[in-house]
Amino acid sequence: MEEFKVIEIKKSIFEDNDKDADNLRQELKENGTFLLNLMSSPGSGKTSTLIKTIELMKNDFKIGVMEADIDSSVDANKIAETGVKTIQLHTGGMCHLDASMTRQGITELGTQALDVVFLENVGNLVCPAEFDTGAVKNAMILSVPEGDDKPLKYPLMFSISDAVIINKIDTAAVFDFDFEKAKQRIKALNPKCEIFLISAKTGQGVAEWAEWLRREVENYNVQ
Repeated sequence: MEEFKVIEIKKSIFEDNDKDADNLRQELKENGTFLLNLMSSPGSGKTSTLIKTIELMKNDFKIGVMEADIDSSVDANKIAETGVKTIQLHTGGMCHLDASMTRQGITELGTQALDVVFLENVGNLVCPAEFDTGAVKNAMILSVPEGDDKPLKYPLMFSISDAVIINKIDTAAVFDFDFEKAKQRIKALNPKCEIFLISAKTGQGVAEWAEWLRREVENYNVQ
């Protein structure tokens, strides 16, 4: 029988992406630019949370936003209204961003004069968790209507996130969401993860999340 070589394509793809992500992180560090990768399922409130966060931080930091989506520029239009530099990234059907795609966005956005760049990843709890974008920190949003069992269903996403924002707490009276169970499940997967309870609609809790992010950015720039 003729011998043949077996190529582990998925492993190779991830290894190449990890190297590219590390290189991008180093470049961003040299520029003094903090990149946050924000992930969640569709409709969890990424854009509305970003808008509230930007409002609290834009007077102290020069901010840029990369809005990633399969199509449309709806979210980028909303973010642009805050006055920060914004670009839309269309993935052409891809359900995530990797380091190479992020680099393309960074190049177009330009980071020389930016302190903080937010990457709003494609709405998906699976693929974005598998690909390192080169971000300094990863954050994700879990909205109350999604249920407190999401950490059990999508463990990788919660495992790689430095911060989990539980959004839409103003709807708690309508949905059967157990906050303590959600916290316990998140901490079981990721003990070091920071958890914030917010309502992007009312603004409740957003200041605590923004203050944590502010400290991370300031510590990053003095290291």
